[in-house]
Amino acid sequence: MTKYYKVTIRDRANGKISTVEVPEDQYILQTAEKQDAILPFSCRNGACTTCAVKIISGEIYQPEAMGLSPKLKEQGYALLCVSYPRSDLEVETQDEDEVYELQFGRYFARGKVRFGLPLDEE
Repeated sequence: MTKYYKVTIRDRANGKISTVEVPEDQYILQTAEKQDAILPFSCRNGACTTCAVKIISGEIYQPEAMGLSPKLKEQGYALLCVSYPRSDLEVETQDEDEVYELQFGRYFARGKVRFGLPLDEE
């Protein structure tokens, strides 16, 4: 018998709160959309950070969330497009750019940047 969990999603961008019932074997984003929740998404494959949320309470299983590092997962971030509920949940959407910076920011803006095309040294 499939278990269903209550998932409350707080949308930081517009202040809207959606509460949906999600079976343990279904992705949260897809199921929420079927229940008329309008949530941010892009790739639907766990590769980007558009649908990222911060877990306020509850448990999520997200084995396919390749767009999040293990460190961010440990800090309570999840991608709704490839997340399954494992308990009743409360999550809050995140700003995609903030999550992207947490994920990849350490690799950018480090070192000297030289503008223009490389010139042949003679």
